[in-house]
Amino acid sequence: MSTDSAHPGGGFNPPDPTTRGGPDYGRFVEAVRTLQDHAKAADAPDAVIAEAADLIEKVSALLAPYDADEWNSPSGRRMDLPNRGSISTVPTQLHVTADQRIAGSAYFRRFHLGRNGAVHGGQLALLFDSLLGFTAAKLTRNPYQRTAYLHVDYRKIVPIEKELQVEAGIDRIEGRKIFVVGRLSDGDDVLAEAEALFVRLKPGQP
Repeated sequence: MSTDSAHPGGGFNPPDPTTRGGPDYGRFVEAVRTLQDHAKAADAPDAVIAEAADLIEKVSALLAPYDADEWNSPSGRRMDLPNRGSISTVPTQLHVTADQRIAGSAYFRRFHLGRNGAVHGGQLALLFDSLLGFTAAKLTRNPYQRTAYLHVDYRKIVPIEKELQVEAGIDRIEGRKIFVVGRLSDGDDVLAEAEALFVRLKPGQP
């Protein structure tokens, strides 16, 4: 069966909720995130790195027979978990406000470090693409859209390992075009702002 016929909206489908991965899937995701942090931070003896590499290779071999395509993997489809159980996104907690905006928190880990205690600029773009895409989909109740452009203004250094605040909303809608704006703050300090254009997909568009 083709992707287009199997998944409405072309190849970009809304996630089909699942409980696959079981009760420990959230712990699994957190363990992988923590491993990424250690991989970025560890200054261990050669023997420890060698042992760690052996263990990671064993884990990869354990999981390899169970690789699934994106439509069947639990990643991104565990609605009961933060970020839907996705490992690649920046950890966030988001909700719809009374005035129909998105608000919540974001937390950049050691893995997201650029230099001198600051979050890598590419990780900020990843956060905003996810945040503004979620905003467009949630507030329009239409999951079938793609990013047309994303513009990020880097105003101040963004610290790692600190809970920060995010907010976003729809600026305007012009036909299939959805213009979204958002910001990342540390209390009263605005650290970064972004604007994006998302375009609603036609039936069958990937």
